[in-house]
Amino acid sequence: MYRLLLVLAGLLLMPQLAMAGESVANLGLTGTERGIYTVLIFIVAYGFVMAEEFTGLRKSKPVILVAGIIWAHAAVLAIDAGVSVEDLHDAFEYNLQEYAALMLFLLVAMTYINAMAERNVFEALRSWMIRKEFSFRQLFWVTGIITFFLSAVADNLTSALLVGAVVMAVGKGNDKFVAIGLVNLVVAANAGGAFSPFGDITTLMVWQSGYAEFFDFFDLFIPSVVNYVVPAYFMYLAVPDDKPTTTNEAAVMLKPGAIQVCVLFLLTIVTAVSFKQFFHLPPFMGMMIGLAVLMIYGYSINKLYHDESFDIFNKVRDAEWDTLFFFFGVIFAVGGLGYIGYLELLSGAMYDGLGDTTANILVGFISAIIDNIPVMFAVLSMNLDMDLYQWLLATLTAGTGGSMLSVGSAAGVALMGTSKHKYTFFSHLKWTPYIAAGYFASIFVHYMING
Repeated sequence: MYRLLLVLAGLLLMPQLAMAGESVANLGLTGTERGIYTVLIFIVAYGFVMAEEFTGLRKSKPVILVAGIIWAHAAVLAIDAGVSVEDLHDAFEYNLQEYAALMLFLLVAMTYINAMAERNVFEALRSWMIRKEFSFRQLFWVTGIITFFLSAVADNLTSALLVGAVVMAVGKGNDKFVAIGLVNLVVAANAGGAFSPFGDITTLMVWQSGYAEFFDFFDLFIPSVVNYVVPAYFMYLAVPDDKPTTTNEAAVMLKPGAIQVCVLFLLTIVTAVSFKQFFHLPPFMGMMIGLAVLMIYGYSINKLYHDESFDIFNKVRDAEWDTLFFFFGVIFAVGGLGYIGYLELLSGAMYDGLGDTTANILVGFISAIIDNIPVMFAVLSMNLDMDLYQWLLATLTAGTGGSMLSVGSAAGVALMGTSKHKYTFFSHLKWTPYIAAGYFASIFVHYMING
């Protein structure tokens, strides 16, 4: 953490730079007192985000507040510098467009996940895994592999929480297995989300920004597998070679329409990809069509099965609004700092000074301390001239770097909160060297295959 603060402090003391980005020209006023103040309050706000586990303050609250403060100061700086109101609005609305497209996409995906959960899709999967009575070592691989592939469709948070419930249920009474099993899920969830545009917000951001096509991300499949398997092998050696206590788990039946909802979700993904590939329109439009179809199908469930519990607006209500609002705060806070000129300085310090490869590897380590969403949005906002190999490298490192610390991803933070102190920061830190080995191994494999 102290190194990150030294980098930020160094950027504050660097001379002002003005640049014209591909979208919006920044102010180049990084050396002003007001500009420095915006960076400091962003650091303070992010301190509250990182301390969410201890304070209980939802992460969206401080970043939304600081986003408004940063843009208020940016507006004053722009007016004092003689920038027209129209140009100021263009800079602000650029961030609004970025957020709106991603927010609508994620809202539909979350609604589908909630609809499948309400139809008992995930509960049936959990029940099946418990009733199979795997040994601890078998369960280690089964839960890890399921989480890896599930997170390629659902987000890493949902995947980790779903399968984490299984690990904690069958590992009751064996804290060692639970601790190792949950570290395994965090690594699997982050690795699985890196090779699919639907698996992680950072991957989705790169896809929607047009730096890689949908099928390009599947070039990261083997590196993602390596990223998971390397640390998983060493953790597997420490898993107790026992069987869990037998449980009388009853089979969970799927509710009417469960399979159809899953099929509709897959068709919605196809529609979103088609809108991007064939119509050159943002993928969220295809997702919105899928939402409309789900609404109509929900109406038919109510009529055919007399099941009034399937209310689609309840599924929208139950979306992860804290995550969506956190995303809003991050985009506008980072966007405001970029408008003042700080992303240009960061780009010069990292990508011009260190080179694309080194900088992209460093991105992964930063995302282990700071959430990968602001890190990737900052990278995207730098208007970097990188080839496909480097953009895929940035996607891989930002998506998987958070596995190195328990606080580096939403999956790790959530499991710490639900594990009742069986999975902690330090129980994860014990495996950080092996996770880092997997991180570098995946980068090497990406170079060998895609470089």
